[in-house]
Amino acid sequence: MTADELRSKYVDFFVSKGHVQIEGKSLIPDNDPTVLFTTAGMHPLVPYLLGQEHPAGKRLVDYQKCIRTGDIDSVGDPGHLTFFEMLGNWSLGDYFKDGAIRMSFEFLTSPQWLGIPVEKLGVTVFAGDENAGRDEESAAAWKALGIPEERIRYLPKEDNWWGPAGTTGPCGPDTEMFYDFGKEPCGPDCGPGCSCGKWLEIWNDVFMQYNKTAEGNYEPLARTCVDTGMGIERTITILNGKKSVYETDIFAPIIGGIERALAGGGGDGTERERSIRIISDHVRSAVFILGDPKAVSPSNVGAGYVLRRLIRRAVRHCRKLGIAGSPLLSPLAGIVVDSFKGPYPELTEKLPSIIEELDREEEKFLETLQKGEHEFEKLLPNLLKDPRGIMSGRLAFKLYDTYGFPIELTEELAGERGMAVNRAEFDEAFKKHQELSRAGGEQAFKGGLQDHSQIATRYHTATHLLHQALRLVLGDHVAQKGSNITAERMRFDFSHPAPMTGEEIQRVEDMVNEQIRRDLPVSMEIMDLDRAKASGAVALFGEKYESQVKVYTIGESGTGIFSKEVCGGPHVERTGTLGTFKIQKEQSSSAGVRRIRAVLE
Repeated sequence: MTADELRSKYVDFFVSKGHVQIEGKSLIPDNDPTVLFTTAGMHPLVPYLLGQEHPAGKRLVDYQKCIRTGDIDSVGDPGHLTFFEMLGNWSLGDYFKDGAIRMSFEFLTSPQWLGIPVEKLGVTVFAGDENAGRDEESAAAWKALGIPEERIRYLPKEDNWWGPAGTTGPCGPDTEMFYDFGKEPCGPDCGPGCSCGKWLEIWNDVFMQYNKTAEGNYEPLARTCVDTGMGIERTITILNGKKSVYETDIFAPIIGGIERALAGGGGDGTERERSIRIISDHVRSAVFILGDPKAVSPSNVGAGYVLRRLIRRAVRHCRKLGIAGSPLLSPLAGIVVDSFKGPYPELTEKLPSIIEELDREEEKFLETLQKGEHEFEKLLPNLLKDPRGIMSGRLAFKLYDTYGFPIELTEELAGERGMAVNRAEFDEAFKKHQELSRAGGEQAFKGGLQDHSQIATRYHTATHLLHQALRLVLGDHVAQKGSNITAERMRFDFSHPAPMTGEEIQRVEDMVNEQIRRDLPVSMEIMDLDRAKASGAVALFGEKYESQVKVYTIGESGTGIFSKEVCGGPHVERTGTLGTFKIQKEQSSSAGVRRIRAVLE
């Protein structure tokens, strides 16, 4: 089975069960400062899992682009990826445990769908603790479907519980489905969920049925929801009997492109294979980030830094394999786009800009390598004085951290001069750097609930006022290119070719504050997308929308409508509750895109 076939089968199955297919969302999440990228299939659905009504109804299905880079250093082994696709189906107050489990079982085992033998399946359920009981309901549902008791394993909260993302909020037990590879058990306690390699997780059904209070109590939710997730890459690996995700049809074209560039060179063995896998994964991730409707450019902060690291790491491994010529990555980008143009047609439209960004960043990195080599040469006289012939890891890390110079190249240059690098010292410094980066950047997504606090809601509503004010002052060419909201400020990116003048900034600020003083009502209406556009509602260019959308209007026809936008995020009821709007800074974000930072006082 190919990835395209799995994607289609999954959607077709759940549509046949009354689900509505919705469009997957951007890789760049809106108004969620906790993560840099969409890191799970349920991430864009969080507001609806928390209680908002979805325009498409209570049963939903989609496939979603995701990026996770917390384990980037593990990429190259058989299973780790930075970009992946998640298949998901949701029940928003409709069916619950029994219904979800029955549908999961049918899709996995029916010959019409995946046809996995029942004897190859094992499951885990929540074992229970002092806060929530043992999940006998899920276990009973699996038993009724023919899963024997010895292949149903009860595991604690760290294995079979979801959420809450923070200290409070929706959470609940989950049940995970595993495929048995047929290996001998590692011991008497080996079973589904064991990490020995006999079992591999294929699917996860999360049952949100509790709300954790500030006091630490778990109260039953009035509306229970189901959130599921199946990774396309991992599932295809299992279905085709492969040992690695890189052996599937997903990666075959791009790995073929790398092999052709090598023309038989690049050495052999596990290091060659690892480099090929890293290049194929990182180029695929970079193409999807650059080809996203809310694409970011390589930079030294945030999502742009992650993108830069992916591109430069891929270039370094191309050089390590001895791939000659320039550019190195953009020919591979064309292969990625050709492979995914069916489910993601926007990649074809963005291919010229993807190639441009990759080539530019590759050129910058080669300049960085030259600078790093120059800095190494400057350090060399003092290094050669060390009778031990050892370069400190601290200096090696400085080359890496300041100049982006890879440790492997530092070791190579040192080796050419008869020296070694204190790798343990470097690894210690690098580990501290990683911990700081993770704390301040892309944190592990354990639900990653978007911020729907009162202040975040105020800021989100203010972005509508700002967007319209910018269009009125600068022109209709202005379009939102992204936003980020924290409890302290808002950041708004928009298309505009030149810096704003001081007068323009003041006019925009005054216009927003005027709408706040007018205390305009904020109303919402669900309508089909064509009607929304015909009514004058602004929709984000390149954004994918369902056929039914929410349209938020600020103001009313009798006294004047100020803003009308297609949006799904939280809003206040009246603008008078926003406070005073103050623009702190206007600056460049990327080519043709400006950025405003503002606060509500």
